[in-house]
Amino acid sequence: MTKIRAAVCTAFNAPLTIEPLNLRDPIGGEVEVTLEAVAICHSDISYAEGAWGGDLPAVYGHEAAGRITKLGPSVTGFQQGQRVVVTLIKACGTCGNCCTGKPTICENQAGGASPLTREDGTPVIKSMNCAAFAEKVVVDQTQIVAMPDDMPPESICLLACGVITGIGAVINAGKLRPGEDVVVIGAGGVGLNAIQGARIAGARRVVAVDMTEEKLQIAKAFGATDGILATGKAPWAETFKTLGRGADLVAVTVGAIPAYEQSLRYMGWGGRMVMVGMPHSGAMAQYEPVVPAFMGQAMIGSKMGDVVIQRDIPWMADLYRQGRLKLDELVSGRWRLDQINEAIADTKTGGAKRNVILFDS
Repeated sequence: MTKIRAAVCTAFNAPLTIEPLNLRDPIGGEVEVTLEAVAICHSDISYAEGAWGGDLPAVYGHEAAGRITKLGPSVTGFQQGQRVVVTLIKACGTCGNCCTGKPTICENQAGGASPLTREDGTPVIKSMNCAAFAEKVVVDQTQIVAMPDDMPPESICLLACGVITGIGAVINAGKLRPGEDVVVIGAGGVGLNAIQGARIAGARRVVAVDMTEEKLQIAKAFGATDGILATGKAPWAETFKTLGRGADLVAVTVGAIPAYEQSLRYMGWGGRMVMVGMPHSGAMAQYEPVVPAFMGQAMIGSKMGDVVIQRDIPWMADLYRQGRLKLDELVSGRWRLDQINEAIADTKTGGAKRNVILFDS
């Protein structure tokens, strides 16, 4: 049993509390990772606000990087001291989805008691299979990927969610082909990576759609060829003028209902819309089904970019080391664990790409 500090959610829509917790040793195929960095994702904020329910007390955080400090007896292929990225993608490897290359929708992700308890023995939920707003985590070996020592931890941790979700949405889920036109709705952390993915995959034009000129300029630095303000009367009409036709692929990277309802208007004949952003439970969108039926259009759900982390994360890390993938530029601010509520507040303003909590080494 190890004592750690963690940011605990004790009530929805309330500040997180820094508490001492007990973390049990890894068992079976688990590893203990002492964290160096964890990013703040909007999903963590939504969970802490109660958007999708869940039990409390809980520790959120799921974009992490650190070094292995303990190994369970069944772990193979990893060593103590190895730097790894920690993801929420826990895969059994044997269900139908895992066996067909879809571990992000593994049918057996849940299971086992949380390794976290308060000092009085009260269980604490290990949210999203990680609970990485803490100094250490115990996770399954399927959730980690070994990373190069020459990459900074604040860049590595971004590969756990935001980067793979955005890039994977257009390449894996959207099956983008070279020469196609792409519209990315939302130029936040995931949207910027969808833009990078479209650039890497050889899109002809990449149109970013967002609410502010500032974010559109940032999008162009990440590979967008054009920017359209979503505040206009008919931004989809502006996009048609820019492209000369409807888009082949539209990625909705924000969990806003208006974005989903308008997304089909950006598509051309045979276009695909990839659903990435996650609205709150119970939120409903409306569309006219005769249009996609007549025009041969598709709507595709994508969780975590449909990635296989052992395949895709090393590829993206190599692109970073070649200078072809921007990671360092995604980091907006660096904070301590005891500043996490300030970092969350800053993230909620909408200006931050990714705020990162750094731990003492």
